[in-house]
Amino acid sequence: MELFLSNLTNPAFLFFLLGILAVRLKSDLEIPQNSAKFISLYLLFAIGFKGGQELSHHPITTEVVGVLLFGILLSVLIPLYTFFLLRKKLGIFNAAAIGAAYGSVSAVTFVTAISYLEQNHMEFHGHMVAIMALMESPAIIISLILLSAYDKEDNISSTKDILHHSLTNGSVLLILGSLIIGFLASAEQAEGIKPFTTDLFKGFLAIFLLDMGISCGKKLNSFTQNGWTPILYSSIAPLVNGSIVAYVSCFFTEEISDRFILAVLAASASYIAVPAAMKLANPKASEGLYLPMALAITFPLNITVGMPLYFYIIN
Repeated sequence: MELFLSNLTNPAFLFFLLGILAVRLKSDLEIPQNSAKFISLYLLFAIGFKGGQELSHHPITTEVVGVLLFGILLSVLIPLYTFFLLRKKLGIFNAAAIGAAYGSVSAVTFVTAISYLEQNHMEFHGHMVAIMALMESPAIIISLILLSAYDKEDNISSTKDILHHSLTNGSVLLILGSLIIGFLASAEQAEGIKPFTTDLFKGFLAIFLLDMGISCGKKLNSFTQNGWTPILYSSIAPLVNGSIVAYVSCFFTEEISDRFILAVLAASASYIAVPAAMKLANPKASEGLYLPMALAITFPLNITVGMPLYFYIIN
């Protein structure tokens, strides 16, 4: 409960609520479009670079590679089944965005999972941070591939064109390129831009979520107009994903803490990297649908119900 209340008073989350409130009060508060696009690009850059740095700091063992591949597999499978499950009910643009959000991961939920382990007097291994970072982009790529394949208005037809279009998309190219650059950069070189990649991150994140809150507030009708489908998916799918991974992760590692984090990552939904990417790559998707699903339903559900459940299954 303490963790739950702490996350509810997180400034970034409160700025998201402020954006929704501003719309409901019919305020003229808004973030200029060019500024919003810059902040989206910045977040993708910072997330990718820091993930590359984390990956370069940890030795690569057979077990780490196995867990890494398992994590990437999850971030491929979840958007696949999500897209085909929801595309007829919610349309291909929304299904692709929701698939990307639930196939990707939530860094805030990850941090909360670490706090949960600490409360249970357990430690986690540093390479899990790198695995979390590497699980960010595959879901975005898969969702854009599916979108390119099923979007009849798009002139892209061949598999080669679809892959090229998805992998060279600006948001995907930026996060993958930043990840590689972060991996190649030495600690001393990374220190030189640390004020930009780390110190400013939370401030930009707060402004980004304020903008997302304003967008959500304007499009909240799309959430209620789709009936129970978004609510049921965002409530049931995360618990199912997390429970399955909590069980099958024993085939990849025996470390209880690592298995727990993998389960939490599989159950979480991204409301930072994916909205930033979808704003650029899939603007037809409604932020008023996939953002409330990830932030207002799945996030608190994982903290209150999910984490104790995954921990119980693992033990």
